[in-house]
Amino acid sequence: MLQQIKGLHHITSMAGDAQKNSDFFTKTLGLRRVKKTVNFDSPDVYHLYYGDEVGTPGSVMTYFPFPHIARGKPGTGEVGETLFAVPKGSLPFWRERLSTLKVGEISESEVFGEKRLRFAGPDHDAFALVEVDNDDRTGWLKGDVAEAQAIRGFRGASLRLKDSGATSELLGFMGYEKVDSKDDWTRYAIANGNGADVIDIETLPSANAARQGAGSVHHIAFAVDDRAAQLEVRKALMDTGYNVTPVIDRNYFWAIYFRTPGGVLFEIATNEPGFDADEDTAHLGEALKLPPQYESHRAKIEEILTSIED
Repeated sequence: MLQQIKGLHHITSMAGDAQKNSDFFTKTLGLRRVKKTVNFDSPDVYHLYYGDEVGTPGSVMTYFPFPHIARGKPGTGEVGETLFAVPKGSLPFWRERLSTLKVGEISESEVFGEKRLRFAGPDHDAFALVEVDNDDRTGWLKGDVAEAQAIRGFRGASLRLKDSGATSELLGFMGYEKVDSKDDWTRYAIANGNGADVIDIETLPSANAARQGAGSVHHIAFAVDDRAAQLEVRKALMDTGYNVTPVIDRNYFWAIYFRTPGGVLFEIATNEPGFDADEDTAHLGEALKLPPQYESHRAKIEEILTSIED
């Protein structure tokens, strides 16, 4: 069993409108936009990152906004719901705030003994705020959400699968332990993680496969401390039979990717070097940052991308 994985690193989804996306995460959820860059494989598309003050691994939601993309269709083989951790007793505040700001599809429930407030993002993304006791992480406190209610980072995420067997084995190999199950749901958690510690599997044998689009998660990333740990994980996965990409430099972390048996794209990302690698912490996410290979094309890229007003 691997011991290098420390919980989630980030979750990357697709969106329609970049301005709506930025407004929702910064002005509705009170997160900080910690990076405004481009999709490294398609530089005519933004890559926006939101999280705590410095984009600590385990707090970072990222988006590729494609202006004319069709909405995704939920189904199996994808991340179903992204869970954000909030302090105990804060859900009434969030329910009123989300209602006032006309966020849709709000409902309350209790899953595995945790109260959660479900709601939809601007592209009908499936989110939930989960009350977590004794989460010592600090949220972004320079927005308009107070410390007593601020999002601390991810609690975890759920996977929708037609057959959970092989993915359950994979999570066990990655260091997750089964901690609870009820009906079609099974919870896995990693010990001594970064706070973004749980993965829930929802088994839906009769459901159709998901179709990716706006509001769909593109991939889910798990955190390791550094490149040495990442190489150890890569070798272990390949020895087990997984087809893993070479290490890819994403400027703010190094990444490897592989497709899981249930169809979900997993990434293993390093905690180093972090989002302050190319700009001062006080001004994270303000300027458009480009990777070196696209800097000479900055004028053309800035002409294509629609500006985002803060």
